[in-house]
Amino acid sequence: MAIDYAARRRYRHVDRFLNKVGPSTDPDFVAGAPTISALEESKVLVIGAGGLGCEILKNLAMSGFKDIHVIDMDTIDVSNLNRQFLFRKDDVGKSKAEVAAACVMKRCKDVKITPFDGKIQDKDEDFYMQFKIIICGLDSIEARRWINATLVSMVDMDNPESLKPLVDGGTEGFKGQARVILPTLTSCIECQLDMHAPRAAVPLCTLATIPRQPEHCIEWAKIIAWEEHRKDTILDTDEPEHITWLYEKALNRANEFNIPGVTYQMTQGVVKNIIPAIASTNAIIAAACCNEAFKLATTCNPNLSNYMMYTGDDSIYTYTFEHEQKPDCPVCGNLAKTVTVNPNHTLQQFIESLGERPEAQLKKPTLRTESTSLYFQSPPSLEEQTRPNLSKRLGELVADGEEIGVSDPAFTIDFKFKLVFQA
Repeated sequence: MAIDYAARRRYRHVDRFLNKVGPSTDPDFVAGAPTISALEESKVLVIGAGGLGCEILKNLAMSGFKDIHVIDMDTIDVSNLNRQFLFRKDDVGKSKAEVAAACVMKRCKDVKITPFDGKIQDKDEDFYMQFKIIICGLDSIEARRWINATLVSMVDMDNPESLKPLVDGGTEGFKGQARVILPTLTSCIECQLDMHAPRAAVPLCTLATIPRQPEHCIEWAKIIAWEEHRKDTILDTDEPEHITWLYEKALNRANEFNIPGVTYQMTQGVVKNIIPAIASTNAIIAAACCNEAFKLATTCNPNLSNYMMYTGDDSIYTYTFEHEQKPDCPVCGNLAKTVTVNPNHTLQQFIESLGERPEAQLKKPTLRTESTSLYFQSPPSLEEQTRPNLSKRLGELVADGEEIGVSDPAFTIDFKFKLVFQA
């Protein structure tokens, strides 16, 4: 197949890599038209059209990908406009996926971007099976875990096409990471979950008696003051009147303890758990993700193996390492994960700990042993039937070294834990 290089003038920078063999190219790499055609025909799914997603869509379109799909459930907010550059003021309230797709296609007329407005959980395996590469630009650990488990479950050893490489990017302020996951072959997101530990909670006594930081005052307003003064009203973090009320209470609290720094913007950030987004960090991580997608689609260079971390708060620093698969990973492994527990703790305490443990982070777990049901979150009849177990000691319910199965409605898989009692 002949390539019209005059029409590909926009992509001349990437054609330099595709038209010749290099020292690191794959042994099966074929320079020229076959690889360029493979790149143009690669169907790529981008999950998320926010800060990272906008950069990823732009980069893919400028790298020679012609068939791009994007899915996002969010609409555009005015606070997005400072860094999500595909959106304008007139777009506020519209679908992120639809506006981002239209904006990129307007600039790159030979690129087709198909938007989907909705949740990734609403799509079935047939939807994900059509793509060659999936790139995540998500801000949610739960969504990452869901797509990771879905892609692992799709793998059929007799069908190589069922293995869909996942390129995942994430940012937090001046820090970020990019990683390449080959489901069942390399370390998956669940293997790496303890690298994304939940933030430590501030003790309630600190909030109530001796706040030391402006964030403590805001948490006090959210947890204690709201319950005292407005317990009949459900707190809506998207309601400006509610945020204003919390801000005023937090400011008064801060003034009482001579703590400076409480602002309306900080109140929004603490209440909604917003981490400041830095446009330059998004650009760097998105570039790394698209670089990996380009290498996966063309085999022009070896892909990342398999984790790159970046930090830019003090200086620019990157580090690449290979995160190993865990045999006891509940998604890609086949062994139960060993968890050390106090046999005198109640089942309720253990369930609460599953939300805090870095290796679990489960919010609504249902637990059972091979022979009995320990606790069901739903339906209500089973919840009521198993509720008495919540106050029982673990030592009464399970044996030392016994395995339990744990499921959570947020995930498509069951988790296996081996409970080992503390000596």
